[in-house]
Amino acid sequence: MRYSKYLLCTIALICLSFQAYGQMELGGMGSSGDWLSPDINRIGFKGDSGDSGISGMVQWLDQPVPIFPWYSSDIAFYTEEIPDTTFSPYQEYYTRTWYYETEGTPVPITGGIVSDPAEFDIATEAPSNVYYGAGLGLPYSQYLTLAPSLTNDLWIRGETNWTQYVVSPVGNYLQLVANVPIGGHAGFYEVVQGDTTAPRYKTYQFSEGYNTMDFYADQVGRHMLYFVVNNQPSNVVIVDVFTPETSGSMPPA
Repeated sequence: MRYSKYLLCTIALICLSFQAYGQMELGGMGSSGDWLSPDINRIGFKGDSGDSGISGMVQWLDQPVPIFPWYSSDIAFYTEEIPDTTFSPYQEYYTRTWYYETEGTPVPITGGIVSDPAEFDIATEAPSNVYYGAGLGLPYSQYLTLAPSLTNDLWIRGETNWTQYVVSPVGNYLQLVANVPIGGHAGFYEVVQGDTTAPRYKTYQFSEGYNTMDFYADQVGRHMLYFVVNNQPSNVVIVDVFTPETSGSMPPA
C-alpha cells in the first residue's frame, strides 16, 4: 500500500511537471490571456511552409486581439468613439448592407436576433481558414479533420475566412454561419454587455447541415451569441460593437 501511494505521488508530480512545461511553451500569451504570440511552431505548423492559408494565420497571430474594459465600473467607456484602426483587422466580416438576399431583395431582421436561417452551400462557399477568439486559426480543411462530426458550430463569415470574434462599428451587418448536423428547432440566445446587461431569446428553424443568417450590430456593447439544438449548445461568438470616430473611415455601403 505504501509503495502504491508513492507511485501515485510520483505520477502526479510528473503530470504537474509536464503541465508547467506546457505553460512555459505557451508563454507567448500575454498576462491577460487575450492574445497569442506569433510563434507558429507551437501549434504544429512551420512558418516557412509556403502555404498561403498558414501564412495568413501567422499574420493574424502577429496582431493581438484588442483588450477592452467591458467589466470596468467606468460606464463612460461605452460612449467613447473608437479609432478606425481598431476595426481594420475585421473589415472583411461586416458591411453596411444586408448579406442575405432572396431574388435580389434583402431579407430584414424583424422582431428577432438574426434573420431567418437559410441553407448554405458549404461545397462552393467554404472558407480558407477559421479563426478562434484569441486569433488562433486553422486551414478549414484541417479544421474538418479535428472537429467532432456532431458538434453545433457558430461562425462569423468573412469574404474568405470565418471567425468567432469580431470588432465592428455600430450600425453594420454581419453574416453568421451555423453548422447543425441534426436540424430542427433552435433556441438562439444573445447577451449584450453594455452599461446594462440585456439577454434576448428567440426560436428558429435550422436545416440539417450549414445555415446562414444576418446579424445587425445595432447597439454598442459586447454581443455574445450562441444557439441550442437538440439540447446541444453551440460555441459562443463575440461581436464587440463600438461607435467609430467621426473622422474615421467607414466601409463602403
